[in-house]
Amino acid sequence: MADHRFFKVAGPFTLGALAQMTGALLSDPSAIEKTVVDVAPLQDAGAAHVSFLDNKKYTSFFKATKAGACFVRPELAAEAPAGTVCLTHKNPYKAYALAAQAFYPQPLPQAFLAPTAVVDDTAVIGADCHIGHGAVIGKGVKIGARSRIGALAVIEDGVEIGEDCDIGARVYLTHAIVGNKVHVYPGAVIGRPGFGFAIDLPTGYVAVPQLGRVMIGDDVEIGANTTIDRGAGPDTLIGQGTRIDNLVQIGHNVQIGKFCVIVSQTGISGSTQLGDYVMTGGQSGFAGHLKIGAGAKIGAQSGIMRDVPPGGEVMGSPAVPIRQFMRQTAIWSRIILKKGNEET
Repeated sequence: MADHRFFKVAGPFTLGALAQMTGALLSDPSAIEKTVVDVAPLQDAGAAHVSFLDNKKYTSFFKATKAGACFVRPELAAEAPAGTVCLTHKNPYKAYALAAQAFYPQPLPQAFLAPTAVVDDTAVIGADCHIGHGAVIGKGVKIGARSRIGALAVIEDGVEIGEDCDIGARVYLTHAIVGNKVHVYPGAVIGRPGFGFAIDLPTGYVAVPQLGRVMIGDDVEIGANTTIDRGAGPDTLIGQGTRIDNLVQIGHNVQIGKFCVIVSQTGISGSTQLGDYVMTGGQSGFAGHLKIGAGAKIGAQSGIMRDVPPGGEVMGSPAVPIRQFMRQTAIWSRIILKKGNEET
């Protein structure tokens, strides 16, 4: 359960209020005025808590829970123990997330300008912004209302940041236009030059000026220590609602569509395009100039060397359709097992 030294809980809420805000239905309409004071996992919850069950693997925890209420799929409500009111929903995890947001709302930034911050006179700072200690805000920067700039963050000349953004400590932002409600976690570096040079061996390499920007849509999250290079001429694009994990590398001219999920340690080489709703597993790597179709799913540690069609599911290195990967894995397992038996 949440440690209230770090997380300030709101509420309590009635089950009727939770049902209304999440779109859930109460299994017992007479419990509409019953109150809960917090969220908790099934195995830790008590009578004053609301929990959730989304994965059938945890049905045993659900049957034994002491939670006062639980978000659950309609077909599993009959498994609830006595005393647990069900809030039925076709997507109980989403419903739980909405309830948890109500119990633990994001605090609004308080207007603050640290005395140690350096803000250029030409910068335009919106109302109720928080500028942390040691932050540096360059010439011509625009920051929208209610945005937060963390300690020691550097916002270089000309960068524009929308409203309700949260730019974490030690973030470095340059050559970037950032939408509204964007969260950038500590240590991220966005807008540095892409990895571009002309080869002139044996003399060496000739740098190609990187003249594009990084364009970040609304409601994007960018994880800690992630790096996103600016474009070489065209812009690097990050679509609305996309979630980028920690330690991700995105090269110059990459275009990422709306509502993608890019998991930790993924590397995307220059000029590769990801359609909307693409999901990449951890440590997956993409060669340059590829097209990954909308809704494609990339397995963890996959090496993507060719285009992936819309809705495709691939895995392995080099990546192949996931069913083919599973067959190959099974065949190799049988070969290795047979060889081991022969040697013994």
